[in-house]
Amino acid sequence: MKTDKSWEKDGFLIRSANKDDAEEYYAQNYDPLDKEVVRFTGSKEVFTKEEVVSFFYRSVEADDRYLFLVIGPDGRIVGESVINEIDFHRRCANFRIAIYHSTERGKGIGTWVVETTRDFAFEELNLHRLELDVYAFNPRAERVYLKAGFKREGVLREAIFDGDKFADDILMSILEDEWRALKRHTEH
Repeated sequence: MKTDKSWEKDGFLIRSANKDDAEEYYAQNYDPLDKEVVRFTGSKEVFTKEEVVSFFYRSVEADDRYLFLVIGPDGRIVGESVINEIDFHRRCANFRIAIYHSTERGKGIGTWVVETTRDFAFEELNLHRLELDVYAFNPRAERVYLKAGFKREGVLREAIFDGDKFADDILMSILEDEWRALKRHTEH
């Protein structure tokens, strides 16, 4: 059974998503979707309200994912953090994050969200491995992941088409023991 979680820092809030958020989630982030978000996530540019809302409902209800919303000081949904593809038997999952509004990027919010979600994955979900991928043309995100303890473990060479050229997809992960060592180091 999923539990409601929330964390606060500097007026920002990370909290579990619920069905009542679906309409605002669409209106505040997908109408229209920021072009940098499209590029960095590899998603399509336009989604219908129906697509977004139905996917949001499925995400909230799914047993193999946790969807957290990032709420700005003004109460707007400015991003999301997702642990998905959870395999509780193998104790592994995938991770992704999006800060939807360019005005909120570059403030350290993403770093806080990544570290908070990472800690939730190991502390609450008892995962052994958390993995993600990041495109080579998003070095800012890769730096955030490295700072949070993720390690590069492979590259899918020229796996992404970025408008007019191909780019690498970088595979990263953090293991339970690495996370524990990182936490011990930061607590001292």
